[in-house]
Amino acid sequence: MRLRALPLVAQHELPAGAGGEHALGVGMAAAARVTFGRDQHMLGEGAQKMTTKRTAIRGRLAIRRAANRPPWGRRKLGHGAIVAPLAATVAATLAASVAIGLGVALARAERDRRFAKVERARDRQFALLLGEPLTDGLRRMALSQLDLAIDLLAGAGGTLAAATAVHETRKALKRLRALLGLLRAELGERQFAREDALLRDAGLRLAGARDAEVLVLTLDALVRENPNKLGRRRGVAKLRRRLVAERDRATELTRDDAWARAQVVGELRALRGRVESWSFPPREGIESIEGGLRRIYRQGRRRRRRAARGKGADGLAMHRWRKRVKDLRYAAAMLDRRDAEGARRSPPGVRSALPSAHGQGHGRGHGHVHGHGQRLERADAGRIRRLARQADELGELLGEEHDLALLAARIRAGAKGGGGPRLEGGAATRKALLKVISRRRRHLRRRALKKGERLYRRTPGEFMQRVDAAYARGSRG
Repeated sequence: MRLRALPLVAQHELPAGAGGEHALGVGMAAAARVTFGRDQHMLGEGAQKMTTKRTAIRGRLAIRRAANRPPWGRRKLGHGAIVAPLAATVAATLAASVAIGLGVALARAERDRRFAKVERARDRQFALLLGEPLTDGLRRMALSQLDLAIDLLAGAGGTLAAATAVHETRKALKRLRALLGLLRAELGERQFAREDALLRDAGLRLAGARDAEVLVLTLDALVRENPNKLGRRRGVAKLRRRLVAERDRATELTRDDAWARAQVVGELRALRGRVESWSFPPREGIESIEGGLRRIYRQGRRRRRRAARGKGADGLAMHRWRKRVKDLRYAAAMLDRRDAEGARRSPPGVRSALPSAHGQGHGRGHGHVHGHGQRLERADAGRIRRLARQADELGELLGEEHDLALLAARIRAGAKGGGGPRLEGGAATRKALLKVISRRRRHLRRRALKKGERLYRRTPGEFMQRVDAAYARGSRG
């Protein structure tokens, strides 16, 4: 049926009885007389057609009195429209909170990781830090080198090759021995002898793999420098294959000998515990290491003279001199102050010695004297650095000479049936190799003696005075 215009009916008026109006054959009161109060628009809006099914109102619509709320279905629809966006907002808020919390946690973890990395790099600086007391710095360096050696032997060195890990471990042990030599007077002879023997024996257990690697590298360098004389000889190629095989076997033995590595690691950890308990009385300047540093320099000076008097083929004197040169190099490196990131300290007075922003330099008179004093300060502060560089260059020359001496000894041992690799090509190949080696060793020996003469030109007393002054200048903040 269609609903006509709805007349106004007073509330609580009884509807008329069912009459002739027709709603699909069902007699019912006229819609115009049905009282819906405020809700009548739900049926009358737009003159919609309506069936009895659609007029079912159930118990939620007030009849014969004012309706106080909308039908139940409409109220539920309204609540759903409110709850859905609210739930989405809550979910988004929770997700954002979780994301923020996760981001904060990741940022903190990254900050902690970077801080730990900086601290680790700081602790492992093989040099005094700015403002660090001498004995405290030496104790820190000893602990850091022990940690490095333990990590490498325990397999914590990452992706380093076995030969490289062994080489770096032996270098750490040599630095430790040089440090012990500096503190010899403070430690006492008994403790020094015990710790030095421990480090020396640990290095000897790892020497096989490194010595075999050195022979291969030395032969390769000879071939590169003499391609016409050695590059096409089949005997040289065969020698290299055998040396590589020996190196690989030695490396596997070192790597697979878990018991030997564990034993060395255990000894180094025990030594680390003893180093942690080091306690030395405070002293002025370099007094704590003065005796050890003087001994290193004096022995190196004497051994240079012995090497100069010896024959060119005598590699033992050169090798013994090399040990003291490396100790001197390590000692100078320890005294060269750096910041926590490894940068060397700028000598004092550098900034004040430069012209001002207006281009005004120092004048004459007092300014000239002041500038001269600043130049002396910079010279003193850079003296330890130059000492370390000169000793390093000399040590490299002596190291190459020693490697060539080892290779020559292996070649001669093979010719005499002493267990060395026999050469294809016989005497001609052996003679060519030994001739090239001898010529190269003479050249290195001349250069080393010349550099050594300059490095050791001062008496031990003069040397210590200069180092003491340089240390004092470098320690000023």
